[in-house]
This record gives sequence, structure tokens and C-alpha cells, in this order.
Amino acid sequence: MTWHLHIDSDRCIGSGMCAGTAPDLFVLDEDRSRPVSEHIPEGDERALEAADICPMLAITVRDADGKEIAPRD
Repeated sequence: MTWHLHIDSDRCIGSGMCAGTAPDLFVLDEDRSRPVSEHIPEGDERALEAADICPMLAITVRDADGKEIAPRD
């Protein structure tokens, strides 16, 4: 099973916190972050942490059923 990563480019300010937390999952591209791949292995806690620490809450992680699992409250 896989999870789906999404970054809302309208909200992203390019802080790089996600890329610093999980450099193999996120990269900075033209002053904005983007996922290296939209699909990642299920259970990758670094994706959840990156979504939680994003200052603009621009990252969402969804499970295989499409349920939003991050950012967490």
C-alpha cells in the first residue's frame, strides 16, 4: 500500500522544513517545495512529521483510501 503526498503550491512559502526533515521525499524547486514522488510507502513517519511542521500547513498526506492522515491535530 502507498500514501499520497500533496503540496498546495498556493500555500507553500518554500521554507524548506519538509526537505530538511525528509530530503528523499521533498525538494525545493523554484522557491517552492514539491514531493519527489506523489506516492510513498505506507507508514513513512517522516512524511507525517513534515506535514505537521510545515508553517503554512501546505502538505497533506492521504492513505490508500484517500483519507487525510496529516497534518495531524
